[in-house]
Amino acid sequence: MNKKRDSAIAVSDARGVRTLHVGGEAIQSAMRLDDPFALALDYTRCMMAFLLFCPAPREALMIGLGGGSLPKFFYRRFKETSIRVVELDPRVVVAAREHFALPPDGERLRVDIGDGAEALAPECCDLLVLDAFQDELHVPRLASSEFYDGAFLALREPGAMVVNFMDDDPRFDQTLERLERAFGGAVLAMKALYDPNVLAFAFKGLPGRVPWEALRRRAGRLQARLDLPFGRYVSRLRAMNRWNATELYIG
Repeated sequence: MNKKRDSAIAVSDARGVRTLHVGGEAIQSAMRLDDPFALALDYTRCMMAFLLFCPAPREALMIGLGGGSLPKFFYRRFKETSIRVVELDPRVVVAAREHFALPPDGERLRVDIGDGAEALAPECCDLLVLDAFQDELHVPRLASSEFYDGAFLALREPGAMVVNFMDDDPRFDQTLERLERAFGGAVLAMKALYDPNVLAFAFKGLPGRVPWEALRRRAGRLQARLDLPFGRYVSRLRAMNRWNATELYIG
């Protein structure tokens, strides 16, 4: 996650988990020492629910690095996906490489130092992941109507954008409305299973309705492949979105 450049960066180990702290005690990223490429935090695992709708991303753009949990997971588990990460603070990149097993730049992974608000280009990716905070709130430029409009244009079809929110964000409703306007209403929201986070999934080029039976079949395949509780994600999608007995509405 992006933080102010003058915030202190700290790394700590406890009970087999290494954590990254930027500017305070809040955990910005976590890594299991016995499995550095796993997703240690619940909310990062829940972000993978987008795979129920876009199961084979080819080019991912991630804004906000933290300890590199998400790019590492994709690097290890999605061999056909190329990953570009944009991180504002170069010290975070150094910490991720020195303490969190982030692989070096290569053909499939690249980390750039820069402003995520300036990282978008038309049809530059089919997966856009936004996990960037400043003082526990979204970076304003990365939650603006202009940024979300650019995000829509940045996605190829079919494509997905995943945005992490804190569940006590006072601007959540307003920000979600902006996201819905930019994506023509094709947005789903889901509370994390355990962490105090809400994930928003915005889609481009997908049908407006998806049968529950199709989602359950996809969940079974993904759960067997990735060992994540996709069946629970399917159920969780009922809480914050429109649906009927047979279909989930996207938009």
